[in-house]
Amino acid sequence: MLPAQEQLEIIKRGSVEVIVEADLLKKLEKSVASGKPLRVKAGFDPTAPDIHLGHSVLLNKMWQFQELGHEVIFLIGDFTGMIGDPTGKSETRKHLSRDEVLENARTYQAQIYKILDAEKTTIAFNSEWMSRMNAADLIQLAAKQTVARMLEREDFKKRYESQLPISIHEFLYPLIQGYDSVALKADVELGGTDQKFNLLVGRDLQKEYGQEPQSIVMMPLLEGLDGVNKMSKSLGNYIGINDPAKEIFGKVMSVSDDLMLRYYELVSAVSLDGLETLKEDVKSGVLHPMEAKKRLASELADRFCTPGEGAKAREDFEKVFSKKNLPEDMPVVEIAWEGENMKLVKIMALAGVAKSNSEARRLVQQGAVEVDQQPMKDVEALLPVSGNYILRVGKKRFVKIRPKK
Repeated sequence: MLPAQEQLEIIKRGSVEVIVEADLLKKLEKSVASGKPLRVKAGFDPTAPDIHLGHSVLLNKMWQFQELGHEVIFLIGDFTGMIGDPTGKSETRKHLSRDEVLENARTYQAQIYKILDAEKTTIAFNSEWMSRMNAADLIQLAAKQTVARMLEREDFKKRYESQLPISIHEFLYPLIQGYDSVALKADVELGGTDQKFNLLVGRDLQKEYGQEPQSIVMMPLLEGLDGVNKMSKSLGNYIGINDPAKEIFGKVMSVSDDLMLRYYELVSAVSLDGLETLKEDVKSGVLHPMEAKKRLASELADRFCTPGEGAKAREDFEKVFSKKNLPEDMPVVEIAWEGENMKLVKIMALAGVAKSNSEARRLVQQGAVEVDQQPMKDVEALLPVSGNYILRVGKKRFVKIRPKK
């Protein structure tokens, strides 16, 4: 196992909040000293059949815990799924039948191993302990929380103040999710920022049942392809992990540069050091955002489909891209790169699209230059020697730049 502090840095990557960080560090130190892995839980209600990239934020964090040597429990909320999580809802959720929940659960099991290590993953169903509870047990559980505490939840509070109905069974949802942590003796629970109340109920209940309260690692809600709304099938702004490689690649290529870096942080397997290098390279111009995006798209296509499909999807994309809105008789200029990277303005001068470096700088400043159909505004931008580039100057002047071998 890695030292506890190193583990903590990896766990914190991309997270919004860790409750309580000092306690989690102590648990990691104890785990390293004893060689006993932590029990890490994340729950998923099978309310829809497919898993998308938004779900993979939690799955990716679970995979990181697996790589650190801890025990990961993928909890399928087949019992809570029939209640429906009221989080963020302005009205009572529609009930799902037992058959609908189980069918969705089967699709989850078929998809999660695209990210998680099957040999290191424990799958649990919360019906295992909840179906054994009788009415008296459920009343005892309900006695552990107050109505006032429940109304602290923002969604319940808004509905109560707006005189919108809140069904009694909805109060049971956070209690049952919290009790899952008791039943599993969880050391750590993962969840999205919208789950904070439910995650804290788990800590409260563990104390009530004489257990050490779990640490909480909260992950952000991943924005969809529009860069604004939470990724959702209903909004059509999602990347499904069961999508074909070509579709995954194309969708990743459609996101903004800023969102691309966020996807790298939350769903890519690139190391912490690799991530920092990538960010610096993009910022400095050493790595063109288009190339960084292609690498991410290839990685995700390989992970969710079959290794090698990412490269094939990239090849197909570039074939289509090279023909899109570009002249067929585009001239090709071979340039000998000076080192691994060269300034865009010098490339422009050598390619003959600018009379000098100073004219090239002026054209960039005027917003008249694109590389691979991406506007270039930084006069200090560098292009790596890694591939061919489509250079546009003005509205009609195109040239393909090819590094001389």
